Amino acid sequence: MLKEALIDKLDYEELANCMRCGFCQPACPTFRETGYEAASPRGRIALMKAVADGVMEPDQDFVDQMNLCLGCRACEPVCPAGVPYGQLIEQTREAIEQVQEHPPWVKAVRKIAFTHLFPRQDRLYRLGSLLHLYQRSGLQKVVQKLGVLRVLPKQLREMEAIMPEATGKGVSEYLGARVIPAVGERKRRVGMFHGCIMDVLFNETNLNTVRLLAEAGCEVVIAEGQVCCGALHAHSGEREAAKDLARKNIAAFREADVDVIVSNAGGCGALLQEYDHLLAHDPDWEEDAKWFSSRVKDISEVLAELVEPDSWGALPGPVRVTYQSSCHLRNGMKVTKEPVSLLQSIPGATYVPLREGDRCCGSAGIYNLVQPEMAGNLLDEKMGHVAATQADILVTSNPGCLLQMKAGIKRAGLEDRMEAVHLVDLLARVRTKTGTASVERRGSS
Repeated sequence: MLKEALIDKLDYEELANCMRCGFCQPACPTFRETGYEAASPRGRIALMKAVADGVMEPDQDFVDQMNLCLGCRACEPVCPAGVPYGQLIEQTREAIEQVQEHPPWVKAVRKIAFTHLFPRQDRLYRLGSLLHLYQRSGLQKVVQKLGVLRVLPKQLREMEAIMPEATGKGVSEYLGARVIPAVGERKRRVGMFHGCIMDVLFNETNLNTVRLLAEAGCEVVIAEGQVCCGALHAHSGEREAAKDLARKNIAAFREADVDVIVSNAGGCGALLQEYDHLLAHDPDWEEDAKWFSSRVKDISEVLAELVEPDSWGALPGPVRVTYQSSCHLRNGMKVTKEPVSLLQSIPGATYVPLREGDRCCGSAGIYNLVQPEMAGNLLDEKMGHVAATQADILVTSNPGCLLQMKAGIKRAGLEDRMEAVHLVDLLARVRTKTGTASVERRGSS
């Protein structure tokens, strides 16, 4: 029964900490879109507590409201009681998945994705090789021209059209090494978390991450044995699988003996930084999880600390640049100033603030695929604000956000006047003045 599963999973003390002040409501995208109390963090917590208190039985409406949540955690920074809403919604979704009966095709898709694909980097690389062949052979253009993809939902067609070039090799294979020396004096020994999807669809971003870190004086270690961070699992109710992945990553980076663990994806970094909470009740891993979480930083934090602002090269300007903040980077990792300060330090770039740049773009992991209507509404509003900046470059710091922004630019007809770029890739264009001894590929795709 769902009620019993919820009572077992939910942290009742945190539920009771909600003061029902309503400060979370203006920050919540789904509440702003619908105006429904139940679609706000306060409303969802009230529903959770009502179930835990035996006041109500959880029905399909309850499940639908929990699934409508983006998990953006914009409610957390404005909550005066510090309620960890992100953890509560994950606990609730875990309980739902424990008892929910999915149609056979949904079960099959979840099994493939969460058990057989994302946890297995070797299989993701094989999938990347197939996608690379699809893109490079000309088959993709033929498929698009013939309209074969019309059988797919609109959101999947949009994502296929803007999908980056895939690869079947990881960043360490391209570089031919797992330890990349610092350029000049070594300031840090840094472990790079390469991610699962990042290393297949955003491999160039990973390569640029290594280059920028090395040029900033970091010895970069690409720890062997690292796997998917588990964020998609945790957000989708598969918390036990997320814990298994966390243990593997902790062991890999413990073995690497690094000072800092660097992420270039806000969604990954937020969960990596919360491994101590994820494994808080596991006595065998609790201390190691604390060690791991205390070392996780976003790439922007490390670069802002180690690179002098006047060290960056110039963009061929003048260029107008704006920034869409990643929800989990901002609300989870609490990183807000560093990406903007880095952009403002680039000669030739004029930074233009984005109205409501801190509001979710609708990507939210796989939210844009499973909740396309709400995600589309959020994206359309976002692109109105983006267009108003008249920016040449739209920057973000998370792969899901980047794909959503690329789709939004295409959807809004802005392809001729604007591009979406990961922060790391933009910084790689203006390499620091110490970047003469560069880190280059040793492999081919």
